[in-house]
Amino acid sequence: MNALERARQAAIAAGREARSAYRGGLVTPTAGIAPGMTQANLIALPRDWAYDFLLYAQRNPKACPVLDVTDAASPHTRLAAGADLRTDLPLYRIWRDGKLVEEVSDATQAWAEHDDMVAFLIGCSFTFETALQEAGIEVRHIADGCNVPMYLTNRACRPAGRLQGEMVVSMRPIPADRVAEACGISGRYPSVHGAPVHVGEPGLLGIQDLARPDFGDAVRIEPGEVPVFWACGVTPQAAVMASGVPFAITHSPGHMFITDVPDSTYHV
Repeated sequence: MNALERARQAAIAAGREARSAYRGGLVTPTAGIAPGMTQANLIALPRDWAYDFLLYAQRNPKACPVLDVTDAASPHTRLAAGADLRTDLPLYRIWRDGKLVEEVSDATQAWAEHDDMVAFLIGCSFTFETALQEAGIEVRHIADGCNVPMYLTNRACRPAGRLQGEMVVSMRPIPADRVAEACGISGRYPSVHGAPVHVGEPGLLGIQDLARPDFGDAVRIEPGEVPVFWACGVTPQAAVMASGVPFAITHSPGHMFITDVPDSTYHV
């Protein structure tokens, strides 16, 4: 086994260890966990709503890039053998009639309310953060040990069926002289949101105060840094809220599903 293969196996093992810890009740954001492995957002819906969401994702691929869709009633994914989507994320959100009613570390009981749940795994920008770090670009929320800041924007997604809503973005402060490089690096990962959707003035996205994110934690922005915004996989949750979806289970923002798939798989 060569060094590259040993590193890959070590990263897969780290991801499996993390999933085991979450299954055991550990709750923590997943940014920086199992570097080199793809992370994914989750939304699970009864089959009656699954086609609407699949169409919504197809029409809004920047914010909702689909990595996998499970069979109805199956909590398993080809992205991680033996994993259980009901237990292997650190924190879940339960939605009823478009309202967040509960956050839990084990979604098994809620999942059982419907016998035809379909789960969608959506690409996550945490996946390209390893590449940013390897290029010497600091990822602030990892450096500071907090969650990434996420904001609801004024950019409407294209509606589909019964679903509508606005795009959610994540923000990372980047030194002004490295913004183009960060755009280029992330742009090579289109299946996990790709290049930023906006650079600079947050007000143009309808964001009034960077210190008050709608999801996650605020991060410091140092002199000479520019806020850079990427489409975010919390966008489906905005659609759940805006559309009054009767029942849904999602990840809690920043608390992703760690797969067994190397991030290089989605590099183009």
